[in-house]
Amino acid sequence: MAVNDLSTVNAVLNMLSTVFLIIGYYYIRNGRRDKHKKMMLTALSLSALFLTSYLVYHYYVGSVPYPYQDWTRILYFIILIPHIILAAVMVPFILMIVWWALKEQFDKHKKLARWVWPVWMYVSISGVIVYVMLYRL
Repeated sequence: MAVNDLSTVNAVLNMLSTVFLIIGYYYIRNGRRDKHKKMMLTALSLSALFLTSYLVYHYYVGSVPYPYQDWTRILYFIILIPHIILAAVMVPFILMIVWWALKEQFDKHKKLARWVWPVWMYVSISGVIVYVMLYRL
């Protein structure tokens, strides 16, 4: 595997994280706290692997400019800018909700998770969209 392959690995990790976030949401909505915990810890692990892979990739490759100068460029930045901001901002909040869940402070966990989960979903999904727009169009 070459360093350039990590962009695809990153997209796959984001996609898998999205899948586990959805399954985890399904389980908690159906009262399956044990399954929810496993799915969410898996999503967290996949996101951590993504971040590691992402940092390694950009360390070696650097910034990759958007290659097109058409209307998709504007769309790309409309998706990318909030993706970057929210990805950076949400890390401490994810760690906080995981901490509260592990400490069984479920009232705090639930209150914050209602805001963090949709943002985490956006970041995971938009990461895949950014990948497709940057490398596959």
